Amino acid sequence: MEQNPALALPETGLSFMKMHGLGNDFVVIDSRGREAVTTPELARALGDRHRGVGFDQLAEILDSDSADFRLDFWNSDGSRAGACGNATRCVSDFVMRGAGREAVTLSTSRGLLSARRRADGLVSVNMGAPQLDWAEVPLARDMDTLHLPLPGDPVAVGMGNPHCVFFVPDAQAVDVAGTGPGVEHDPLFPARTNVEFASLTAPDRLRMRVWERGTGITLACGSGACATAVAAHLRGLTGRRVLLDLDGGQLEVDWREDGVWMTGPTAHVFTATLAPGFPVARP
Repeated sequence: MEQNPALALPETGLSFMKMHGLGNDFVVIDSRGREAVTTPELARALGDRHRGVGFDQLAEILDSDSADFRLDFWNSDGSRAGACGNATRCVSDFVMRGAGREAVTLSTSRGLLSARRRADGLVSVNMGAPQLDWAEVPLARDMDTLHLPLPGDPVAVGMGNPHCVFFVPDAQAVDVAGTGPGVEHDPLFPARTNVEFASLTAPDRLRMRVWERGTGITLACGSGACATAVAAHLRGLTGRRVLLDLDGGQLEVDWREDGVWMTGPTAHVFTATLAPGFPVARP
């Protein structure tokens, strides 16, 4: 039988890791010492939870001339993800353990970031300063990012990727699957957007749920937690240090002078190798 030309079959298996932070799960490919291997087709094939491995985001570790390593991020639909806070923490933990260190620097599309392991074992990453200008988020036109012209009066915050944060009476009651896609693809967001729904449950504590751009509902989103904490402070709801309860667990966010620090647990689930001939594109 003639092989379908849409299938690209690698001759050898590809090693990867499965990791997660609060159930926000990732495929991690360590490409240090070689060229990048991820393509949109490979990301889609690996991201398929029925025919591939399944992930919320894919992170590829690359060499960097300016930091200890570089990270590139992909969504399960094959699109690029500009930032992924939980994946950054997980990969930083992996690199720190391999090097016998407690702190590392990394390069992303946002620029240089830093990560470190706290005394309690949790891993913190500085996600950089929030992007609060409409053009940086980005939005389609000049407007007040604290009060977007959308039903629900959301806030726009950039964390290397765009976020639209809604403050609601009860985040648990929100129809995230029904609301998220429409907001993600609203013309107001030329690069689409992640969508967060948050409610204040105590002083400096929020309940948050998320619809991630290019992925859908996830159990946690690190950059989304950072954006939500920033938005809550700017709206006068909380201080600059916030505890967020997500579907998958808790994250700490602290908006400091040097950037937005996000802290939480990490997990390395397994290391595996794709079978030779795994189809990286499907008809």
